[in-house]
Amino acid sequence: MRKMLPAPFSPRRLVRGVRPGLNMLLLSSVLVGSGLAPLRAQTVDDDQDFASQQLNLPKDLTVFGKSDPNVRKATAIVNGRIITGTDVDQRLALIITANGGKVSDDEKERLRVQVLRNLIDETLQIQEAAANDIKIAPEEVNQSYERVAGNFRQSPGQFDAYLRERGSAPASIKRQIEGELAWSRLLRRNIQPFVNVSEEEVKSVVDRLNAAKGSDEFRIGEIYLSSTPENRPQIIANARNIIEQIQKGGSFPAYARQFSEASTAAVGGDLGWIRPAQLPAELAQAATEMQVGQIAGPIETVGGVSILYVMDKRKVLTADPRDSLLSLKQLSVLFPQGTTKEQASAKAAAFATAIKEIKGCGQANEIGAKIGADVVDNDNVKVRDLPPQLQDILLNLQVGESTPPFGSITDGVRVLVVCGRDDPASANAPDAEQIQAQLEEERVNKRARIYLRDLRRDAVIEYN
Repeated sequence: MRKMLPAPFSPRRLVRGVRPGLNMLLLSSVLVGSGLAPLRAQTVDDDQDFASQQLNLPKDLTVFGKSDPNVRKATAIVNGRIITGTDVDQRLALIITANGGKVSDDEKERLRVQVLRNLIDETLQIQEAAANDIKIAPEEVNQSYERVAGNFRQSPGQFDAYLRERGSAPASIKRQIEGELAWSRLLRRNIQPFVNVSEEEVKSVVDRLNAAKGSDEFRIGEIYLSSTPENRPQIIANARNIIEQIQKGGSFPAYARQFSEASTAAVGGDLGWIRPAQLPAELAQAATEMQVGQIAGPIETVGGVSILYVMDKRKVLTADPRDSLLSLKQLSVLFPQGTTKEQASAKAAAFATAIKEIKGCGQANEIGAKIGADVVDNDNVKVRDLPPQLQDILLNLQVGESTPPFGSITDGVRVLVVCGRDDPASANAPDAEQIQAQLEEERVNKRARIYLRDLRRDAVIEYN
């Protein structure tokens, strides 16, 4: 099992095992742009030779029949509980929706196999919880479902229709909500009480953080796929397919929830804020060579392969200027429908000339009215929440200065005027309770993976 130090910088909620969380999948809207080209895979011939010797396999073997363990019909019976083709189709429809509906036929078939595996795990978790007298009341499920619908600014009834239009169903989400609640409650009862973290361990983490002050730390997303010497080439091929889909606009968190076998799958593969030293050597090297927004992989590690995504970067325990809060005025001018590129450029140039007259925010409204621009006040805007192109510009502006004009023919042209800036306070190490919670979370997750692995091993599963 791969070991990784916890990331005590940004406490996250308890990860509920390795099964993806659909309610989180539906809330995912982060699209990953094109990143690094996939790294070249290392040779696995030596591993294959070792495995062949270990299993005493013949060098020239013949496969009798057409059995392919990677191709199964999308139905199964798990300890007597039937998973139908409709169950798989409805869950698959949600994944396709999360990826903007742009999924090839080949990718759909691969996703279908993964969805079936997820449904099997979900069924095992619900069954194990029931065996421990843990049952989730329908009222609890409905309350969670209402919150999911609310995140889409819809009533439960409207959300029902939304799901059906996309080939899914409310029952599919409610079943996954039930699975998450049941598994979480089971872990809190059977695992969490037996996980202990000492004061010495907490102090050790604090000491390491203070020693690393000023060094780089990254917010990393990871998709981890386990492999054996026998199936590693196929797993590497699967990883490359995932990278390709993400680079075409697929959601990294959505793919992490459906494919990653790490404990962070339920939070979209988010490892939190970590330093390279906390990662395995192969991943640490890749992370330090990447820029924010880039994706790399497949990276071979012990027991599998990983896909990395750098979400953000900062200095350990150091105030980051991008955490500054700005007060801004936005002046914008829309282009009439049918405006040509040449007409838009001319109007943008006139807009830019007028903006040069602004000497501080006090004149912004007056100039805006003169040129027919809409003026909107925006307070408490964090620099890091703005597009990367604007972050560097705004960090170098003084109060009263404005950005160059930006926009498009569709959205019009606009500028931002800096009216105020609150610099971030000096960063301090997280308190002992936060660190202890992170260490406990990591240990609970490790035991949860073992727990689910044992459930799979003991299950009676029939494929139709």
